[in-house]
Order: sequence, then C-alpha cells, then structure tokens
Amino acid sequence: MKEQAKKIDDAYWRAITNVPDIYTKGRVRFAAGLREIVNEYQYHHFGEGEDMVVDARVLYELADELEAL
Repeated sequence: MKEQAKKIDDAYWRAITNVPDIYTKGRVRFAAGLREIVNEYQYHHFGEGEDMVVDARVLYELADELEAL
C-alpha cells in the first residue's frame, strides 16, 4: 500500500506545475489525487451491469499511509 500512497502523493504535487492561481491549485491537486486513488484501487464488479468499485477499507488504509509519508 505504501507504493500506491507515494504514487498518489506524487500525482497530487505534479498536478500544480502549470496552474498559476493559488486558489485553483488546491482543487487541481485534490482532483489529481482523487483520480490517482481510483486508478490504483478500482476493481470491476460484474453483476447487474459493470461497475467500477473502490473498497472503503482500502481508502481508510490509504489515508493512514498518506499521513505517514
């Protein structure tokens, strides 16, 4: 999980390189981090249609790992 936390942290900070407005940077960072979280932890649930799912327990563990960086 630590490797994924590092990838998410890197995506968060990389996202602002070309954003001049300080107020927009926070939103851009949050969106980049959120996208990377989904990319790292999504899985497909095949049942009544196809859904991409992220397990809430994994997100709590990730939050702990991000805080520990």
